[in-house]
Amino acid sequence: MTSCHLAIDIGASSGRHIVGTVVDGRMELTEVYRFENGLVERDGHLCWDIDALAQSVIDGLAAAHEQGFSPATIGIDTWAVDYVLLDENDERIGQCVGYRDARTEGVRDALEATGLLTFAEHYARTGIQYQQFNTAYQLYAQSCEDHVALERARTFLMVPDYLNWVLCGAKANEYTNASTTALLDAKTGDWDGALIERLGLPRDIFLPVSMPGASLGHLRADIAERVGFDAEVVLVASHDTGSAWLAVPARDDQAVYLSSGTWSLMGVENAAPITSHKSAAANLTNEGGYERRYRYLKNIMGLWMIQNVRRELAEQRGEAPSWGELVEAAEDARAAGFSSVVDADDPAFLAPASMLATLRQVAGESGQGVPHTMGEFALTVYDSLAADYARTVAQLHELTGVDYTSINIVGGGSANGYLNQATADACGLLVFAGPTEGTALGNLMVQFIFSHEYASLEEARAAIRDSFDIKEYQPR
Repeated sequence: MTSCHLAIDIGASSGRHIVGTVVDGRMELTEVYRFENGLVERDGHLCWDIDALAQSVIDGLAAAHEQGFSPATIGIDTWAVDYVLLDENDERIGQCVGYRDARTEGVRDALEATGLLTFAEHYARTGIQYQQFNTAYQLYAQSCEDHVALERARTFLMVPDYLNWVLCGAKANEYTNASTTALLDAKTGDWDGALIERLGLPRDIFLPVSMPGASLGHLRADIAERVGFDAEVVLVASHDTGSAWLAVPARDDQAVYLSSGTWSLMGVENAAPITSHKSAAANLTNEGGYERRYRYLKNIMGLWMIQNVRRELAEQRGEAPSWGELVEAAEDARAAGFSSVVDADDPAFLAPASMLATLRQVAGESGQGVPHTMGEFALTVYDSLAADYARTVAQLHELTGVDYTSINIVGGGSANGYLNQATADACGLLVFAGPTEGTALGNLMVQFIFSHEYASLEEARAAIRDSFDIKEYQPR
């Protein structure tokens, strides 16, 4: 019987359990469980319901078994930067506050005003872009608000680290996600103890950094009994973008990668970090990758914008337009001559009370066409993202000196034909779109390699083109 493996891929709005197998060298995926996720308000903060997430992870394991699967290995990936603290009894301290919470507003300015830490030095040490919700800022904000919590803390775990611990009882700080904290030394890949101390954080709560591909051990006995099988929990690239980039079937070393989901993460793979002043000014980040690669990329607001447009339109209309309807409406608006491009990186789009109102306001302030119809809103979002992608490709070329030959899009956004073509046109590069299940697939690829289904990452990537439909878009 063919062995199978299970990817648990959790995003900001939902999570999935996807079983993967390798049959005659080809990868096959089966979704066995899906659940909702989202931020809730607790104790005055926007938080993740971490207990519900843990329960959904376990429920999905049971669902896999009920459908006839007993995975040999399990891997978990989630978003970055958010964390859980445990006390000396391994009890969770407080809530798991989400990155869209307002507690980090002004932290960078406060650190610079007091002379404690400038962003220029912070970037030179860690290579991580400025985002107001970076873990370093979150921990500093928490220490200012509730220093007792940090004094009680004995273990720092990022969200996938915590969920791994729930399953198997082993604690580890996985490299790709730990790199997003802005607390790792960019060159050594280890915690920057001097930086942690300068921020007034306890150094001993951080565990030794562990690499993807390591085993954490088997399921706890009570978990195995509840779900109906035992399995080995494997550290994958637990930052979802780190997993997604593994699934990019790049044809050469001059490929730009784009993981297109709630966030758009666009960049390249490098052998060494780039921490120059120019790189800092461009706000590109050097996040950890599989096999100690560096994912040199930029965070772009991404499909978060159109997801919120769709949600608000659903509230107005009584039902949500399909993604296909949004694309068709955007094409109609373009044919009618409407045009409006906003800066997708504007902080106004991070957590607006109304995405529709914010799009109208920002477009109006820039003197462009103000969107009013569904198609005009969709067109504004899609064309704005394509324009941001083009700016990012130009920055990557300037900072690396590489002439890029293609853009490889993975994730849910790779199914959007209009956005793919707009990206090819704006960037003047050939676009390869797919696979859509990039993150779960990258998660599984580490498990496949761990289990000797493939001998190397190169072999696994080569198998992607034989296993999935990859579409091409020529620039017009």
